[in-house]
Amino acid sequence: MMSNRPLLLEISTALEEQGLDRDEYQLQQEIDAEALERLVDSTGPQTETDLEIRFSVGEFRVLVTESDMTVSRAS
Repeated sequence: MMSNRPLLLEISTALEEQGLDRDEYQLQQEIDAEALERLVDSTGPQTETDLEIRFSVGEFRVLVTESDMTVSRAS
């Protein structure tokens, strides 16, 4: 389960943990974080929809679902 922190902060923290410095990207210019959060919040068990949002930040791939967010290096 994702924390109650803003999704943009979750993504930024995960990118930093993978070694990408915040000066190397401008995430707020790449994605609409509010729209992403609204989309994630609008799905859930009651909608019976398996949400997956994928996008790249530099050499990293980000996967956001209604319950999780992962960052991995593109291979």
